[in-house]
Amino acid sequence: MRVIFMGTPDFSVPALQAVAAQHEVVCAYTQPPREAGRGQKPRPSPVQAAAEELGIEIRHPRSLKGTEEQAAFAALNADLAVVVAYGLILPQPVLDAPRLGCLNIHASILPRWRGAAPIHRAIMAGDAETGIAIMQMEAGLDTGPVLAETRTHIDAADTTADLHDRLAAMGADLIVDVLARLPLPAIPQPEAGVTYASKIDKAEARIDWTRLAEEIDRQIRGLSPFPGAWCEIAGERVKLLRSRRVDGAGRPGEVLDGFRIACGQGVIEVLEAQRAGKRPMPAAEILRGLTLPPRLD
Repeated sequence: MRVIFMGTPDFSVPALQAVAAQHEVVCAYTQPPREAGRGQKPRPSPVQAAAEELGIEIRHPRSLKGTEEQAAFAALNADLAVVVAYGLILPQPVLDAPRLGCLNIHASILPRWRGAAPIHRAIMAGDAETGIAIMQMEAGLDTGPVLAETRTHIDAADTTADLHDRLAAMGADLIVDVLARLPLPAIPQPEAGVTYASKIDKAEARIDWTRLAEEIDRQIRGLSPFPGAWCEIAGERVKLLRSRRVDGAGRPGEVLDGFRIACGQGVIEVLEAQRAGKRPMPAAEILRGLTLPPRLD
């Protein structure tokens, strides 16, 4: 089939590569290069870099609302569009242009966690499982009917980075399977159980040691690697990237043995952390250069 691919971050790349191996990807739509790094030079998105390697035409309009851009999209005469974390709203003329419409790879079991940050929110909420849904796109926010889904257990040690990589691979496998079996029945999402995965606010990242250990553990793992849950240690902001719940007790914020911190109820052990300007390190390595105070605020 003739496929338009629309995506931007690393999460989208496995799906692009998988679809391109089976079908003709006539164009890749992605966000424009952003200034990054010390030199603030424009850096192409991961999808643009992957599409260039595959020899696929690249477009990065800043909006699809104009009639000229919509006409250019329709002129590709695609059978369908595959959309994965693209970053722009698709107006109705764009949704209607491909013969089979637009299919979205979404990182949750819909209707739970519609919206921008489904992986983070699933871990932070303590969900036992999540997965991938292939959805027929419509004008609403992740409201379209579902063609297929696959599930995975959320392990007690999983971070957002871990789950991100697992779901990206699952999404690539599932979209190839779906494209091979089209047309498929599109099942409307149930009205019950709708939740929204709002974008992560950096204000959510500071750790409050008076909370329950299980909540802090999920906060640390759910915000790892970005933006990174953090606390101040001797006036320095330190990101905590991996943790687990352990036995013990103490006053909230009290530093026990090693990198074990008492919470409002229970104790967490920090397994990996990152000092400002440094790479992520195992806790034992961090503690060789950082002395913890008796108590963290």
